Amino acid sequence: MDPLILARLQFAITTVYHFFFVPLTLGLAWLVAIMHLQYYRTGDETWRRMTKFWGKLFLINFAMGVVTGIVQEFQFGMNWSEYSRFVGDIFGAPLAIEALMTFFLESTFLAVWLFGWDRIPKRAHLASIWLVAIGSTLSAFWILVANSFMQQPTGYVIQNGRAEMVDFFALIRNPHVWVQFPHVWFSGLTTAGFFIIAIAAWRMKRRDADLAFFRNSFQMGVIASLIGVALVMLVGHSQAQHMVRVQPMKMASAEALWNSEDPASMSLFTIGDLENRRDVFAIRVPALLSILSYNRAAGTVKGINDLQAEYEQAYGPGDYMPFVPLIYWSFRAMVGAGVLMLVLAGWGLLRALRDRTDVPGFYLRWLPLAILLPFLANSTGWIMTEMGRQPWIVFGLQLTSDGVSNTVGGGAVLLSLVTFTLLYGVLMVVDVYLLARYAGADTAEVASGAIPSVAQA
Repeated sequence: MDPLILARLQFAITTVYHFFFVPLTLGLAWLVAIMHLQYYRTGDETWRRMTKFWGKLFLINFAMGVVTGIVQEFQFGMNWSEYSRFVGDIFGAPLAIEALMTFFLESTFLAVWLFGWDRIPKRAHLASIWLVAIGSTLSAFWILVANSFMQQPTGYVIQNGRAEMVDFFALIRNPHVWVQFPHVWFSGLTTAGFFIIAIAAWRMKRRDADLAFFRNSFQMGVIASLIGVALVMLVGHSQAQHMVRVQPMKMASAEALWNSEDPASMSLFTIGDLENRRDVFAIRVPALLSILSYNRAAGTVKGINDLQAEYEQAYGPGDYMPFVPLIYWSFRAMVGAGVLMLVLAGWGLLRALRDRTDVPGFYLRWLPLAILLPFLANSTGWIMTEMGRQPWIVFGLQLTSDGVSNTVGGGAVLLSLVTFTLLYGVLMVVDVYLLARYAGADTAEVASGAIPSVAQA
């Protein structure tokens, strides 16, 4: 019944659940916009049906993202009221811009696009879906501006026991934004690409009558996925190098690096002793972590024990080590899923170039399961990002234990935790049902706006 533990658990559940939908919305908006542009340019009816088919799935996902995102705002003001009091002057500004400008841009023009088919000029209708894509990207940007302050505070002073903004543009120029935002955006492109190719492979495996439709979708999906996952890895490399400089404890935990090393080795597999902070068994590649951190075979990467002593000197007594096993394995799950997606997308592109995507072989049989990979990578990456910062809620400024509400008791948090978990479970069932129902339906029927029957799913 500890309010702190329950509040953290509730925020973790609702945030990870919400983040299932955000990257897919982010990437799928752009791919649907490209499909609509192709229809506008060519007049090809296949592109029109592709736009409406994948657009329908985008709408379902968008609606779920909106519903689950609303809960986040309430938690800041209730479970985390001390955090909101301390940092609200800064954190509230980008969130207000996201809500009042970008979300309304996104949702307004989504309605124009949805109801504007054959009702408004084609050029204006095309512009509406591009504004939706731009709006979704700007929404992500402002959310990450707010989150980046928690990772690397900039543009503030401490006055009257609160962090107060003195330079708004310092929030935008925050170096953490410019490694985190591209990483999230390209993750969204990867998620949308695998969403499309998994469903397209499933339909092609069934020898669907509309094979040309799903072949075109498959080819577009593998190109988007390959570009997305390759750039995620490239930007992720820059993000890791930035992490070594500004949050070295997170990198040390991700590698179970207990003591500083120069050159630093990278862990392939480690079993550690948390109590004594040492390796029990480890397989490590010499100098590789220094190469990844500094692009050279030499360079000190600080270890957990040294950083703990350093932080005690800077911030006072306390335990500044996050839960290492969670960070270590989250990082490996993220990287492993990314490598597997790179292989699958590369293989898919080769098959597409050879026009072999209609062959229901081993690849097409298992590819539908790959729809889970980007969601695994997104969730574990976000867990590592947030949990690796612990015990700080705002790095170097406020401990997580100091941000929880002093007035909301454990019983109230437990009740809301159980309620939201059950409600989100029901919503997930509904979401999967609707996606499966429309993904398995006749493409012409979905394009016409009809509701597919249960049997078609």
